[in-house]
Amino acid sequence: MFNVTTKTMQWGDETLTLETGKIARQADGTVIATLGETSVMANVTFAKEPKPGQDFFPLTVHYQEKYYAAGKVPGGFFKREARPTEKETLTARLIDRPIRPLFVEGFKNEVLVMCTVLSHDLVNDPDVVAMIAASAALTLSGAPFMGPIAGCRVGYVDGEYVLNPSVDDMQNLRNNPEQRLDLVVAGTKDAVMMVESEAYELTEAEMLGAVVFAHQQIQPVIDLIIDLAEAAAKEPFNFQPADYSELYAAVKAAGEDKIRGAYAITDKQARTTAVAEAKAAIKAALTEEQLADANLGTALKKLEASVLRGDVVKTGKRIDGRDTTTVRPIVCETGLLPRTHGSALFTRGETQGLVVTTLGTGDDEQFIDALHGNFKSNFMLHYNFPPYSVGEVGRVSGPGRREIGHGKLAWRALQAVLPAATDFPYTIRIVSEITESNGSSSMASVCGGSLSMMDAGVPLKAPVAGVAMGLILEDDGSYAVLTDILGDEDHLGDMDFKVAGTENGITSLQMDIKVAGITPEIMEKALAQAKDGRIHILGEMNKALSGAADFSIHAPRIETMQIPTDKIREVIGSGGKVIREIVEVSGAKVDINDDGIIKIASPNGDSIKKAYDMIWSIVAEPEEGKIYKGTVVKLVDFGAFVNFFGKRDGLVHVSQIENRRLNHPSDVLKEGQEVWVKLLGFDDRGKVRLAMKSVNQETGEEITKEEAEAGE
Repeated sequence: MFNVTTKTMQWGDETLTLETGKIARQADGTVIATLGETSVMANVTFAKEPKPGQDFFPLTVHYQEKYYAAGKVPGGFFKREARPTEKETLTARLIDRPIRPLFVEGFKNEVLVMCTVLSHDLVNDPDVVAMIAASAALTLSGAPFMGPIAGCRVGYVDGEYVLNPSVDDMQNLRNNPEQRLDLVVAGTKDAVMMVESEAYELTEAEMLGAVVFAHQQIQPVIDLIIDLAEAAAKEPFNFQPADYSELYAAVKAAGEDKIRGAYAITDKQARTTAVAEAKAAIKAALTEEQLADANLGTALKKLEASVLRGDVVKTGKRIDGRDTTTVRPIVCETGLLPRTHGSALFTRGETQGLVVTTLGTGDDEQFIDALHGNFKSNFMLHYNFPPYSVGEVGRVSGPGRREIGHGKLAWRALQAVLPAATDFPYTIRIVSEITESNGSSSMASVCGGSLSMMDAGVPLKAPVAGVAMGLILEDDGSYAVLTDILGDEDHLGDMDFKVAGTENGITSLQMDIKVAGITPEIMEKALAQAKDGRIHILGEMNKALSGAADFSIHAPRIETMQIPTDKIREVIGSGGKVIREIVEVSGAKVDINDDGIIKIASPNGDSIKKAYDMIWSIVAEPEEGKIYKGTVVKLVDFGAFVNFFGKRDGLVHVSQIENRRLNHPSDVLKEGQEVWVKLLGFDDRGKVRLAMKSVNQETGEEITKEEAEAGE
């Protein structure tokens, strides 16, 4: 019944297996990729003809994590997988970005790629496995896909690159000081197509070395996919790109000068209007047959690209008048919003972000129900891109893939410089509202986020800035690397290369390529040029704020204390009775974790102190030789019982009350009276022994031996 083909290889410390022919045989291409005990099924289907009038390539990539893969039941009320999680959305983008440029130009048939996690061993992250499975399924499907590609993850420990580190190693770099990098690279046999990373201030040379290392490590995987395709691939789909050379010649003749004139306008809105008018004039000069051609949009875009790209490579001048290395004018402001904890307005040319920081307590941490386990995050960054930021109208809905992806990129760039949770026990939420956009709003979010956190008083290890680089690569091999690209340069260029970091190194790198890949030499030049741009932007940011400002008066104060883990139960009390009483009496929020770290939060310092003292009285142990203020709780013939330390009582023997003989303790004491006592120690049965006569009852100071003898 089945015609199964399997290919296997040793890849690093694990075995990689690709299998096809048993499951989902009606799809155009299906491959189950397994690394260790992590298995992902990729299914590819594509329409055999485009929809009428289709003028773009409709590729959709879905990545789904099934909770059964890790032996879990989903959380929530309905107990089933529902809308995509952030991880699923980011992984879908991770797969989409390197495969999209490799479809034959002109192919506009709908393509669906679905990746489903079937098994997860909690060691090997399924995202890289899914990318390999998707590439293999596309290669088998017969679609006009110029792959295959492969991908891998790279870590960096003690100066050594590590292939496919485990999920635990990558879970939270902030809690793993030995691990300095989480890098995912995808590429073809000849070139790198996509890079996504989170890093701890790596140098440009270290980052480039990681990319080169990754490209070397994926070569045997590409060979394995080719071996599988030679045994099981379907016949190539009969697709011939449409010849629109005559249409392009007509479009060029009708309006090249108009398009060139439109791109000579430096203001974005005016330029957009002029380009639209130029296109309308071109269409007015065409025949009805030419207007009905489905490749008209492609021809117009090609004309735009040729005008923009050719001028930059030939003259070194860009459409806004800059040269290839100049960053647009920057204005930074902080403290704009009076009631927020921190705010910043970062403006770079026609790109602007209003970025706001809010500080919360442990109750505000984000709870994440992930396939590999449940955990909490105390740092969030949310990115919003409303239509008005580009002068458009449109439907406003929840965050889409773009918003989630840009927000995560900014999150990765900033998380490397956050203070340790033990030093700064706050939950941090950043919201980036993009109010204007003309290129690299994600990097504006990085710059604005850094300023906003410093304005809120967050003690960052160093300020972070980001810059987007572009590339124009011509057929003859000539190229130009562009610093701080505009929206049009991103749209019509060959590379979107975003680099963020401090003065000391890179904290995040993201690269997307629209051509068949770039060489290490081009990447090295782009990294060096990006460093110059980043240092310049950091200098402009420092003019507004170079370090943490005063802590906002509107933010909650949080104090931490560490208690022995065996005392946690006493602080919580039966059914939470004790901790509820502490919260009610003090008015402060109290959060305690399994390690005995307690966070006490309140805008009122007195409330924090009261809660702290109440907790301390429960967990602290009295110290021998110290003096305490107590209250007489009971008088007996042989002495007085004094409550001196929380709920702890001790005995002051009648001989230790005064330096004279007393008939009864009631001669000088009464119940409820406050007294000073010194802890002498503990007897054989653990009973507390106290003394009053060695303490000055007026001042609470210890009486010296000389003073005692003089008193006698």
